[in-house]
Amino acid sequence: MSKVDFKKELKHLYQPSAQEVSVVDVPAMSFLMIDGAGDPNGTPAYTEAVSALFAVSYALKFRVKKGEPGLDYGVMPLEGLWWAEDITTFNTNDRRDWQWTMMIRQPDFITPDLVEAAMAQTRAKKPLNALSRLRFEPFTEGKAAQLLHVGPFSEEGPKIRRIHDFIVQHGKLSGKHHEIYLSDITKAAPEKWRTILRQPMTCQETP
Repeated sequence: MSKVDFKKELKHLYQPSAQEVSVVDVPAMSFLMIDGAGDPNGTPAYTEAVSALFAVSYALKFRVKKGEPGLDYGVMPLEGLWWAEDITTFNTNDRRDWQWTMMIRQPDFITPDLVEAAMAQTRAKKPLNALSRLRFEPFTEGKAAQLLHVGPFSEEGPKIRRIHDFIVQHGKLSGKHHEIYLSDITKAAPEKWRTILRQPMTCQETP
C-alpha cells in the first residue's frame, strides 16, 4: 500500500520560499481544532491540546488504513492560529496575551462519524483532558502571504514584519496570524526548525 503525502499534493501551501514572500489562495479544508489562551511555553492547556490533536489524528489515520477507503497517508503537521487585541505583539514575541487555536488538517474523506469514532477510541485508551474541547470543522483562509522561517520561534519577528510590510504595500492585513510547524521540535535542533508563517490579507481594489 503506497502512502499519500498531502503536503506534496498541496506544495504551494506547504513548501514556501524562505527568501521571498509569496501570496497563496488557501481553499476550505477540514481541521481538528482546540482553542486556548496564553504563552504555550507555560500553559499546560497548550500541551494537552497538542497531545489530543495528534492522538485523534493518528487514530483516524489507522482507522482509514484498516477500513474504508483503505488508504495510508501521512498525518499533517500541527498548525496554529494566533491573535491578540494588539497585533504588534506578534513582532515582540510577547505571547502572554495571545489567544490560539491549534489544529491539524484532515483529508477530505474524513467524516464527522469517523472523528467521533476516533475520539471514542482515543478516550477509551488514554483519557485526555483536551478531548472535551476538540471540534472538527471546515476552515477557509482565502488569500494570504507566507514565508518559511528556519530557526527557533523566538527569532520569527523579522520575518513576520517582512510579511506585514509586504501586505501593507499590496493591501491590508486580515484574519489571524497563522503558523504551520513542519519540524518535530522534540527531535530537531532549534536552529533547524522549519515553520511556515502565514498572514491572511485583502488586496487593494484597482480603480
